[in-house]
Amino acid sequence: MPPEVPSCRPLLCPLVNSSSLPSPIKHKYRRGTRSKMMNPGKNIIPLLIFILTTLSILRLLKLAIFSAPSPPFSSSLPPQQSPSPPFSSSPSPQQNTCSSPACSNTPSHPLETSISPPKTSSVNATTLTKKEFKLLSDLIKRKAPCNLLIFGLEPQYIKLSKMNAGGITIFLEDDSKKISAIKSKSKRTEIYKVEYSIPAKDAYKLLKHARQNPDCAPGSGPLQASKCKLALKNLPQEVYKHKWDVVVVDGPSGDAPEAPGRMSTIYMSSIIARAGNATDVLVHDIDRTIEKWFSWEFLCDDNLVSSKGKLWNFRIADQSKSTRFCSAKKMVIE
Repeated sequence: MPPEVPSCRPLLCPLVNSSSLPSPIKHKYRRGTRSKMMNPGKNIIPLLIFILTTLSILRLLKLAIFSAPSPPFSSSLPPQQSPSPPFSSSPSPQQNTCSSPACSNTPSHPLETSISPPKTSSVNATTLTKKEFKLLSDLIKRKAPCNLLIFGLEPQYIKLSKMNAGGITIFLEDDSKKISAIKSKSKRTEIYKVEYSIPAKDAYKLLKHARQNPDCAPGSGPLQASKCKLALKNLPQEVYKHKWDVVVVDGPSGDAPEAPGRMSTIYMSSIIARAGNATDVLVHDIDRTIEKWFSWEFLCDDNLVSSKGKLWNFRIADQSKSTRFCSAKKMVIE
């Protein structure tokens, strides 16, 4: 007979409760929760990205606002760039007008009080740019050998003397330092020391004098005996006895109200040109008030044939019998 199996007593063999056994599902859930608790940075990363993106957008908006172009100025142009004539008797837009009864009893003097003397540039920009010098040098090459007269003296002008080999080239300069510096480098250059006594601030008075005085008109007589205040009567005799093919006006400096102005040199170039056959007169620094308006007055805008930068080229035919400078209507100064 088979041996007897002893029966399990309740006290010795307690029943195992199935609920106390570990569940694989719950165990897996606990592992996932634990892993999340151990890596809290995964929840912060989206927040950091959002903050950085917001800061970048705000920075771009700030740059766009502060770098926006400012509106154009509405103030009036400087006196030298104003489109209105500087010698006009009409009041300037910047002048204060008086509407009180006391002003109506005050005599007006438009020629003396309402117009300030023409202003010149504060910077002496006599050096020609490459394009300006090319315009001048090309003209000399076409006309060489010719008679070339230059008011002013710059190192680059010495090249013109070499281009004009076989012709006559004369420089007229009032600065002794410039003359010494050039002569030390080129002893063959023909340079004359001249004196200019009229300051640039007297330009308006001289223009009025020239219009009212018949002695300033073309063909009024020899320049050496002229009674016109604009005439240069003490130049070298070489200047008066030759007929000039090209005249360059780049002197005196005219860069300040007290400095010698170019009123007389522009006037003289117009008289000299009318005594020749077909004379080219080139005026530099034409952006300045005196140079521009005296060129229009005595060289005439109808004779302007070319320009480059601040250099204007006027071509004047034989007008030795003419008694007027320009046929066009002049500026109103009275």
